[in-house]
Amino acid sequence: MTLFEYLGVLISVVMGLGITHLLIGTSKVIQHRESIRLYWVHAVWTVNILIYILVIWWGMFWWSSLEEWTFYNFLFVTLYAIVLFLLAAMLHPWDVPTDFDYEEHFFKNRAWFFSLFIVAWCIDVPETTLKAGMGLRELPQAYLLFVTTMLTLSLVGALTRNRLYHAFFAVFWFFLVLGYLGLTTLAKIAA
Repeated sequence: MTLFEYLGVLISVVMGLGITHLLIGTSKVIQHRESIRLYWVHAVWTVNILIYILVIWWGMFWWSSLEEWTFYNFLFVTLYAIVLFLLAAMLHPWDVPTDFDYEEHFFKNRAWFFSLFIVAWCIDVPETTLKAGMGLRELPQAYLLFVTTMLTLSLVGALTRNRLYHAFFAVFWFFLVLGYLGLTTLAKIAA
């Protein structure tokens, strides 16, 4: 077992717990659908955070080329996994009462959720640039614009209760991330 494989186990477990939490939350929504109030924006964010965790988990593979790990590198990458888990945990409560309102839950946790989102993006910037600086991967051309957009939209999301904005951001995030992944994948194929 390489050092990366050893260290990656904890990171994978934490990210896997985030995915598990989203899936359990979704199954509770399905099981209790008649006694709870659903909110479609919340459902879109559940899908978005699932995609986000999977994309970051996939991106962690680039670290496998790093031969010498420090405790600080490990701590940094583990912190990212922890923040992603917390994002998932903010969307779905551990216990769902029979008269649960997901819209109320979303807006009650909105500031925490988007603040964690900002923290995640603030971790992503040095993590991504560190990988580029170590020659583990190239920095995508659109990365800085992409992250600036995400940070700005997340800050507004943390500050506003405007339902129209949150509906826009949930759907926009989904298409922006898929578009960004498509662009960076196409750029890699073309190179």
